[in-house]
Amino acid sequence: MPGNPNRRTSNKKGPQIGSGGQRRRGLRGKGPTPPAEMRTGHAKKRAAEVKARQQASRQGARRGQKSANELVVGRNPVLEALRAGVPANALYVQQFLESDDRVTDAVKLAVARPDLHLVEAPKPELDRLTAGLNHQGLALQVPPYDYAHPDDLLGAAADSGRDPLIMVLDGVTDPRNLGAVVRSTAAFGGHGVVVPERRAAGMTASAWKTSAGTAATTPVARATNLTRALQAYQRAGVFVVGLAADGEAELTDLDALDGPVAIVVGSEGKGLSRLVGETCDLRVRIPMPGGAESLNAGVAAGIALYAAAARRA
Repeated sequence: MPGNPNRRTSNKKGPQIGSGGQRRRGLRGKGPTPPAEMRTGHAKKRAAEVKARQQASRQGARRGQKSANELVVGRNPVLEALRAGVPANALYVQQFLESDDRVTDAVKLAVARPDLHLVEAPKPELDRLTAGLNHQGLALQVPPYDYAHPDDLLGAAADSGRDPLIMVLDGVTDPRNLGAVVRSTAAFGGHGVVVPERRAAGMTASAWKTSAGTAATTPVARATNLTRALQAYQRAGVFVVGLAADGEAELTDLDALDGPVAIVVGSEGKGLSRLVGETCDLRVRIPMPGGAESLNAGVAAGIALYAAAARRA
């Protein structure tokens, strides 16, 4: 008689193959869904990361940390910066970019510069690099400017064998004004420009362009405390002149322009700050028969530098 295949031949139970509790644990909830700002790959998470980087950058600038690389973005700004000879580390070009004359010219200019790397990058990488700005497929990386120390300008004057002629900007926030002052300083034989470390324009790509290349040979110094820097100049025998609409004397009558002098220009709106104005040895005004209330900072600096150069000729 054949045996029953389903018949148990032993009462002893063998080892049972189980899930090891995995099925039970799999039934447990995984907690609430994280917000969009915490989900990997989500657009809101990327936006939050961009915002965090921007805040960190602003905080670093407030603490006086060394500035990071600057990015010039967009086809026209990049092409203008390259034509002006603005120092740059790399030109980023979007992959599979629909080219036009501006892109072609920018690439040609970049290839002609041995110090500039040409980098092809996918659009998501350029979006990340430019923090979502409208880059139009081009981004130019500009290195941080190497600022001099205010004392270095006295050394430059000593090396030249001429009395110091130094321009100082107090609260000028437009980099184009800074670039214009650098250009005028170079044109009239000045030894450099001093700017405050905070709340003032720095040597950005815009300042470089406006300087028309003279920033490569005319040093810009950054002072942690502008008042103390002026006092140090005074101890070194430099006469500090402040330009002010209500100055005690006229610029054209100032004999001190013949010797070592530092000329301080304030912002167009507020003029000289109180402490800087009080530190100056003399405040002078530029005669304006036409009746204008004030001059652009770059224009005022150019007039003062011309007046000094004319006396020294």
